[in-house]
Amino acid sequence: MKHLATTWFSGLRAKSMLALALACLLALLPAVLIGWQVLDGVRNYFGESYARNYTQLKRQSILAPVARELALSLRLADSVVTRQWLLDEGNPAKKALFFEEAEGYRKDFRDHAYFLVSAGSQYFYFNDNAKPFSSEPRYTLNLSQEKDAWFASTLNQTESDHNINVNHDVELQTTKVWFNVIVRSGERKIGVAGAGLDLSGFLKDFITTSDPGVTPLILTAAGAIQAHPNRQLIATNTAVQRADLAQTLAGQLPAGVQRDALAAAMAQAVAQPGEVSSFQATLDGKAQLLALSYIPQLQWHIVTAVDLKAAQVIDQGWLRTVIAALVVVLGVLLLVFGYAVEKLVLNPVRKLQRSASAMAQGDFSVSLPPASQDELGDLSRAFGIMASQIRSNTEQLEHKVQARTLDLEEANRDMQRAHQQINDSIDYASLIQQATLPSQQLMQVLGAQQFVLWRPRDVVGGDFYVFRTEGPRYLLGVVDCAGHGVPGALMTMLARSALDHAMAHIGITAPAALLSHTDATMRAMLQHSELPRAIATSMDVGLACVDREARTLCYAGAKISLYWSDGQTVHEVKGGRRALGDRRQGNYTDTQVEILSGATYYLTTDGFLDQAGGEQGYGFGDTRFAQLLLQHARLPMEQQASALDQVLETYRGDYPQRDDITLLSFRIA
Repeated sequence: MKHLATTWFSGLRAKSMLALALACLLALLPAVLIGWQVLDGVRNYFGESYARNYTQLKRQSILAPVARELALSLRLADSVVTRQWLLDEGNPAKKALFFEEAEGYRKDFRDHAYFLVSAGSQYFYFNDNAKPFSSEPRYTLNLSQEKDAWFASTLNQTESDHNINVNHDVELQTTKVWFNVIVRSGERKIGVAGAGLDLSGFLKDFITTSDPGVTPLILTAAGAIQAHPNRQLIATNTAVQRADLAQTLAGQLPAGVQRDALAAAMAQAVAQPGEVSSFQATLDGKAQLLALSYIPQLQWHIVTAVDLKAAQVIDQGWLRTVIAALVVVLGVLLLVFGYAVEKLVLNPVRKLQRSASAMAQGDFSVSLPPASQDELGDLSRAFGIMASQIRSNTEQLEHKVQARTLDLEEANRDMQRAHQQINDSIDYASLIQQATLPSQQLMQVLGAQQFVLWRPRDVVGGDFYVFRTEGPRYLLGVVDCAGHGVPGALMTMLARSALDHAMAHIGITAPAALLSHTDATMRAMLQHSELPRAIATSMDVGLACVDREARTLCYAGAKISLYWSDGQTVHEVKGGRRALGDRRQGNYTDTQVEILSGATYYLTTDGFLDQAGGEQGYGFGDTRFAQLLLQHARLPMEQQASALDQVLETYRGDYPQRDDITLLSFRIA
């Protein structure tokens, strides 16, 4: 009987062990499948974030240098010296002056090279570091040949005054990204100027990447490939001819749904510049995630193709930690299983009582007796379920805390990288904004009889100054756009465009008409924009037109006054009461101002007058400003600039700069 009981109990124990083993295997299989799906989902999530961040980073790395080259090319094409020579190409003095200024631009271009083509003679002028300097044409364009068709195509375009083209020049044996900018004299197109970026260096900087499974590309707005690791896929001369389908990204995708997805993503990127659109596609025979962002200034799409199976989108340290945690949990479960089997028949009642006492005291980490098919087994199972749930919840909380900690650390790193990218972008923007200011033109025309204090409150600002000549007349002015920092700097782009448009249409001799025309242009630009009421789009302007032959000065302003002093008295011509773009439209009139020998004339934005300082923190004010001019008006201009700047800095003391500051001063010889 005893032997029979022992045999029966041994059989029952074996069956219990087998049942428990099968239960563990059945529970482990779904866990493995779910874990694999979770890992795949995490990989897809991190992969999309990686592709978006990588695309944004590549976008910034392209936008900064290319936008800088484009800005310098636009300034070269818009230079007064360039226009004057192309209008009188046979004049040796104007020719020498152009090449002297162009050499200064060449030093600033990244490849230290520039070109100029005359629409009249069709001469192609080119200088770089690889060839001896020459003021003679390198060759004459033949518009009947395909290699020179880019010139006519550039002049005939109407959407923009410039294009960016990848082109192989047979004569110069160079393959470059060319910045072709139309040179205008009013509405007349008199030539094309610009520069180029060496395509091999560009590909090395942009395309070459050590990240496995990552392929960066550049597309035109029409989808033609402009940069790719496989140079055979690059579409050249897109300004002249349409790219083959094989040289477009759409041509690399299967026809149908994926090409439609590409078109939709490109349209969304164009509608939301700076944002990243993404979709799944089959590229080079592999399933890849494509992320793209649009650069409207260049009309380029920046595309990143990420093979999620090959790219290292998940931090290996984090993955090893998770696997180690799973191994530890599995090991613990196996140990608990072995311990439970070992103790299946040893004093179950005593162990259950001990376990129950421990659980009653709040200790849920106890080891329970093995389950059996009686009331004790039911009770044991109930206790086991309760202890397992609490233990599982505790482990899940610990894993969540670890995961959240890792996410927070990664977010902090992303924030630091984004902050650095923003600072770098603003520094590039400051360089571009300074490049657009006419400091060189002022120095060429007025020499030492002028100075400018231009101090943005932030790295970039909403103030700028203008200068343009027409024969014996020239126009000087200062503009204070609403806002400062990046918003103010963006407003200066609109303001400068509107003011240039006005000068191109009505000339520079009537400042009041220029103000009215600019006001109308700005309102037309912004009338369809849904801007919050809190965002101001107005700007203060002061314009003075000087006729050196007639010895006259005509002034008109919008909330900006013209001051002048001979060291004995100070005079002021107030501007109109309303700014351009104000909610109520203003009226502006021209005022003729007497030109006095030895007098100094001043235009300033309100940043100088409103600067807080002194003991009470009051603004500098008109009265103190007038006394400052009276005291320093007879000094040489260079000494005046230093003195006025030092007085303002001393008055400001420890108070922060409130606003952008621009002071333009000049004398009339």
